Amino acid sequence: MGSQVIDQIGNSCKRLGFRRSAFVITGPVAYEVAAKNVMKALAEEGFHVKHLIVHEPSTEYVSKAEKAIQEVKPEFVLGVGGGKDIDIAKLTSSTNALPFVSVPTAASHDGIASPYASIRGFDKPYSSKAQAPLAIIADIGIIAKSPYRLLASGCGDIISKYTAVRDWKLAHKMKNEYYGDYAANLALMSARLVIRNASTIRNHSEEGIRTVVEALVSCGVAMSIAGSSRPCSGAEHLFHHALNMVAPKPALHGEQCGVGTVMFAHLHGANWKLIKSMLQKIGAPTTANELKIEPKYIVEALTIAHKIRPDRYTILGETGLTREAAERLAKVTEVID
Repeated sequence: MGSQVIDQIGNSCKRLGFRRSAFVITGPVAYEVAAKNVMKALAEEGFHVKHLIVHEPSTEYVSKAEKAIQEVKPEFVLGVGGGKDIDIAKLTSSTNALPFVSVPTAASHDGIASPYASIRGFDKPYSSKAQAPLAIIADIGIIAKSPYRLLASGCGDIISKYTAVRDWKLAHKMKNEYYGDYAANLALMSARLVIRNASTIRNHSEEGIRTVVEALVSCGVAMSIAGSSRPCSGAEHLFHHALNMVAPKPALHGEQCGVGTVMFAHLHGANWKLIKSMLQKIGAPTTANELKIEPKYIVEALTIAHKIRPDRYTILGETGLTREAAERLAKVTEVID
């Protein structure tokens, strides 16, 4: 992690034990911003490099990546870019039993380090198990050039660990589900770190960006330790997935999770006003209006969120919220007017 670490990627991959060939999965923007330099740096160290440009996190592009990997037969796969690029690389490297290196160009959510991939077109709206990266090479200089909105979204995803861990504890008490104190505290530490450094992050300084990236990596490690996404994904993530299903134009992952965290913190009896004020300080959305989503979709998502993953017990319980309760929750936390 640091400025201009992209230039050292060839040497870094050699130190990981690779010698011959690499396959890069990237997006059209990330190709220009970073992937071209990644491939050049790898080639200069003697690697034979092929690449694939993907446009969306769909089963169509997963199939294209699978086919390309089987033809190229690389030693390892690199995901260079944002969520879709890294998720497709993560999943296809896993199914082909190849090591995976994560090279994020933005710090928008904890997928840069987690063992889970979110792909559209599968039979479930939530993330699928893939594999954690063997290494993460995060060039702070490149990440700093991405839109600030992406960084703020990453903060929303990190802060959502406050309610995710509370839901995990609740599932342990109510359903005797496994609860790992170490993984839970690692996730919470990441959230506290971001809140403590909210002003530095808002200034878009290198120090603030590094703090967010480190926190996102810690969240990914927490999931690997827990063996599930439990320490990082609770009712707020179910709300996010539900909102993606009902809203015509959903917002970013971390933005929606952040708004969900405000509401579910209230249900948990936690300090939702503090969470809301920290998101505002960072510049992340805290209302339906700021998400650019109509209030009716917020309410609808709240009523169906519990159905997304019936196996995952949260503060929503097994029956969820009535429309009246959902509307009241959204209004009392000032998510809707």
